[in-house]
Amino acid sequence: MMERSFSEVLDDVKKNYFEITENIARAAEKSGRKYEDITFLAATKTVEPAVINHAVSLGLRYIGENKVQELLSKYDEYDLKNCDLQFIGHLQTNKVRQIIDKVSMIQSVDSVKLANEISKQSIKNSLVSNILLEVNIGREENKSGVLEEELDELIEKVSAMPNIQIRGLMTIPPVCEKKIEVCKFFDKMYKLFIDISSKKSDNVYMDYLSMGMSDDYEEAVLCGANMVRIGSRLFGSRIYR
Repeated sequence: MMERSFSEVLDDVKKNYFEITENIARAAEKSGRKYEDITFLAATKTVEPAVINHAVSLGLRYIGENKVQELLSKYDEYDLKNCDLQFIGHLQTNKVRQIIDKVSMIQSVDSVKLANEISKQSIKNSLVSNILLEVNIGREENKSGVLEEELDELIEKVSAMPNIQIRGLMTIPPVCEKKIEVCKFFDKMYKLFIDISSKKSDNVYMDYLSMGMSDDYEEAVLCGANMVRIGSRLFGSRIYR
């Protein structure tokens, strides 16, 4: 495969960005919503800050990193005046303190232990941390996330913690050969989202249902997602010369 020049990468990102926004807008309209109702978050793992900032200059307003060390190494170069930085990967409790004051939301909380550390570090830093609870909707042993039958108990315990707010749910469904199969998992997540919303529990705000990535973000929006996390469809192969 031929390597792309840096200028070609930027051109491709521009083309991809507007194609994605059009697809999101179309899916949102089909689901009875508007493009503005959907948060397009770019998954920026392995992407150079200059490329990320180029996407921000086009209108991208949300970015998410998967790895703590990568986030820290790129932090000073992000255009954070014009975009919002979130953490979307698996987070170890001993690394919470390194990012607690650098991200607006941690999307991958799946245990009382992790939530408790986020609460503890938030108190130390005099801030309130927004989190999403990660659900292992496909019940896959090799994936993080709480099982759906354990979600209510996790919500009850985490919602009582100081300096932390539950803002919604996130998931990474199993890889499916057919779109109709992945939609079954998205539909299950949407039902959980609506059920929890209807309970109107204290300190539980179902503002975000984060699901759908590069290969299935349109299906996710059609099934009720209001946040999608897109990486390779936006940034491509990420090879520069």
